Amino acid sequence: MTSALSPSHYRRHRFPREVIAQAIWLYFRFPLSLRMVEEMLAARGVDVTCETIRRWAGKFGRDFAGAMRRRASQRGDKWHMDEVLVSIAGTKHWLWRAVDQDGFVLDVLAQRRRDRKAARRLMRKLLKKTARTPRVIITDKLASDGAAKKDMRLNVEHRSHKGLNNRAENSHQPTRRRERIMKRFKSARQAQRFLSIHDQLANLFHLPHPAHQTAATRRSHRAEAIAVWREITAAGVGAA
Repeated sequence: MTSALSPSHYRRHRFPREVIAQAIWLYFRFPLSLRMVEEMLAARGVDVTCETIRRWAGKFGRDFAGAMRRRASQRGDKWHMDEVLVSIAGTKHWLWRAVDQDGFVLDVLAQRRRDRKAARRLMRKLLKKTARTPRVIITDKLASDGAAKKDMRLNVEHRSHKGLNNRAENSHQPTRRRERIMKRFKSARQAQRFLSIHDQLANLFHLPHPAHQTAATRRSHRAEAIAVWREITAAGVGAA
């Protein structure tokens, strides 16, 4: 399978593609601010501003995320759906997220409401992106989820129980860390754009049930993920 970007896509950029890919990888993979990434690159002799890194993330990040999504294997048939409250520009929003039984993020959606219409919108987006109907949907006790499922006429098992949905609730933790580093999201559009890229990169490096994996398995999985990233970006992660 071809990579998302060919070397020609980096044309007219002063810095080589290896530096651009490294900056984007650092920013989306780890809880780092743009200034932190700037300093890390400066320590390696690369003098680039945080504003330039921000533009790189906006220009290339979406293409990288799309390529990672297309390369991913088919996700599980058990959907865990949950929503968490976030403050964006001083306004209350709800961040809706769905993960499968292995902890892979299926999709994320920032919305102002926490009602059946918002739940239905997420379900429609999931059905369109995954192109499959789940076997089971697991949610907390929010009644809007069941109402949305009924509206969608989904003939699937629905388990509504607070204790069953820890997998989805835990998936919000990386977002909370990034929210603190970024001093909160500035707009719903920014949150949606950032998390759609961040979650795909997290999926690429995610190893299900790490407690049951050996160190050799984890190293092998990490090496494979880095190889995929290099192919997608047409650059090496550590080549800057």
